[in-house]
Amino acid sequence: MIAHLLGLLASWVGPLVIYLMKKDEAPYVRDQAAEALNFQITMFIGYLVSSILIIVFVGILLLPVVWIVSFIFHIQAAMATNKGQMYRYPFAIRMIT
Repeated sequence: MIAHLLGLLASWVGPLVIYLMKKDEAPYVRDQAAEALNFQITMFIGYLVSSILIIVFVGILLLPVVWIVSFIFHIQAAMATNKGQMYRYPFAIRMIT
């Protein structure tokens, strides 16, 4: 749960720290930290594309949409992991396994 919530505060750094600290100790924590990290990397790409598209004014609309989607999915992930369920972000590009 911490890895998912740290994504709101520390972007990809929070899930990365949890992943590196716990990857060999707890498979469930490692899996969820990797999932949160993958989602943060995906959201970073979304923020980057939106920032570039500000030049043509489309990014001004996309930035808040990306943030709201990110916020909603983080809360859903935290609630699911708090119940002990595995959570998969729908839009995450899975680079870290």
